[in-house]
Amino acid sequence: MLDTYGRKYVTPLIDTAAKPFIKLNIKANQVTVLALLIGISTGFFIFLQRPITACILLWISGLLDAVDGTVARKEKNMTAWGTLMDITFDRIVEMSVVIGLAIQFPQARMALLILTIAILFSMTIFLTVGALTQQKGIKSFYYQAGLTERTEGFILFTLMILVTNCLVGITYIYAVLVFITALQRMFEARRLFC
Repeated sequence: MLDTYGRKYVTPLIDTAAKPFIKLNIKANQVTVLALLIGISTGFFIFLQRPITACILLWISGLLDAVDGTVARKEKNMTAWGTLMDITFDRIVEMSVVIGLAIQFPQARMALLILTIAILFSMTIFLTVGALTQQKGIKSFYYQAGLTERTEGFILFTLMILVTNCLVGITYIYAVLVFITALQRMFEARRLFC
């Protein structure tokens, strides 16, 4: 929800962050790979019990994840391959966080597994609707807004990393919100296709 409705407020920051990459002739796909590498390191820093570092890297990765699309649009070089990398790498970063937490906090593994299932369910609907619809938005595919988008996910991941005494509860709340988002997208898909 924040990604959809708050984008206009953070666009100037994202545009500013994109300028050095464009000036240095760093391509959008290279920014996507950089976001992946920084994002994956989040899981390692969770494992190393460096939660503040993990959170900082997670958010830098998230910023770069927004910057890559801006670089592609400004250079008029949006590609299907770039979109595939972007969506896939986002899930890898999320799973890096989940794996780091699961290794560090075995008592939370069931909650983390349920969260992973919720993300899989929601992304299946999201990607299927994107593939089946002809509509396109600011991104190179049809983007279904939802209750829990990337920014809400980062906020909840941050809470999960920092407030570990409430990890199981926060993880279940996150899973429920993702399931609600999946159902919301399913109902929208029914409206679109029926």
